[in-house]
Amino acid sequence: MQEATALLSDPMQVFGFLAGLIALVFWLSEVPRFRKLFEVLPPVLFAYFLPTLATTFGITPAESPAYDWMRAYLLPVALFLLMITFDLRAIIRLGRVALIMMFTGTVGIVIGAPIAFAIFGGFLPDNAWQGFAALSGSWIGGSANMVAIAESVGLPPAELGPFIVVDTVVAYSWMALLLFLSNFQDRFDRWNRADRTAIEETNHRLQELDTKRHALDLRMALVIIGIAFAAAVLGIALGERMPPVGRPTIISNTTWAVLLVVTAGIILSFTPVRRLEEWGASRFGYAALYLLITAMGAQADLKAVLAAPLYLAAGVLWLAIHIGLLFLVARLVRAPLFFVATGSMANVGGAASAPVVAGVYHPAMAPVGLLMAVAGYVLGIYGGILVAAMLSRLAGA
Repeated sequence: MQEATALLSDPMQVFGFLAGLIALVFWLSEVPRFRKLFEVLPPVLFAYFLPTLATTFGITPAESPAYDWMRAYLLPVALFLLMITFDLRAIIRLGRVALIMMFTGTVGIVIGAPIAFAIFGGFLPDNAWQGFAALSGSWIGGSANMVAIAESVGLPPAELGPFIVVDTVVAYSWMALLLFLSNFQDRFDRWNRADRTAIEETNHRLQELDTKRHALDLRMALVIIGIAFAAAVLGIALGERMPPVGRPTIISNTTWAVLLVVTAGIILSFTPVRRLEEWGASRFGYAALYLLITAMGAQADLKAVLAAPLYLAAGVLWLAIHIGLLFLVARLVRAPLFFVATGSMANVGGAASAPVVAGVYHPAMAPVGLLMAVAGYVLGIYGGILVAAMLSRLAGA
């Protein structure tokens, strides 16, 4: 009924509207008078909730073949392009302390999820475990993983709203606190008797990282788009032939497709295909991801956001476990505050936030944040599936 009365009903009209909307958001994000606003409210928030408002006011339909196509293909396209940029050797060269803090942050998210759900799950809807699983994907790498895990566990896009709120409010509040704590890193490192050798060595190794960039031309744009959609179509076709796993389903046909595409992307990252990043392959990936988020937002139920306060409390507890574990391990391994902050943001904030935090602590170290965040994308798919399996058991689903 809502689709029949919507102002836009043709699938191409709907797609064009959403594409234009996200273009407007990103254009405004760089307009000087709006930069402060977008520093507080990131573009991903507008990418989700502006389409929600458009559907609420009857501009776009709640259901459309456009959304089905975008969900099916844009996610594997985005993940494939993000994975082929993964540089395992550069990650290893960051040093033992950096890797320990990165993995500690991941473990904190994985163990924090069932604890927070065990405390708050009884006050939430029966399928809340699916939202917690999706949020775990976001907090181990970023928004692409959130969408992937939500698809995996069958969370309807209409019920993702509260978790977008938690993801934004809790994660960005923690990011703001980390930026504030950068003023005290020398004092913390002295108190912790931190070994700063790893930071100094990493500064020297940064010159080894491949930072070459080429101007994008038509040839390379078509190569990037073509290989990404070919991988997505092949992954989906193979995923449909794989058996679902779990009761309830944790690894669905869609998840198999995602896992196949992600694994193929990681394997190709060890080949010359990774050089596509020199022409901006990951930027095409992020573009596909944000378009996908607009489609999910257009199907959202605005009333679901009213349940956010209870979800926010669960999110605060969850992140507190992650933070507590990071500081405990930092004390044990004498890690500098820089690696605490960057290891946390590489998980919770992803590629959009980790380089910012790393750059505030040490301006030359922003690439370290990016490398650790890319590693987070890889961990997020597999870690999110593990969390989903634990939560489904807790929920008795």
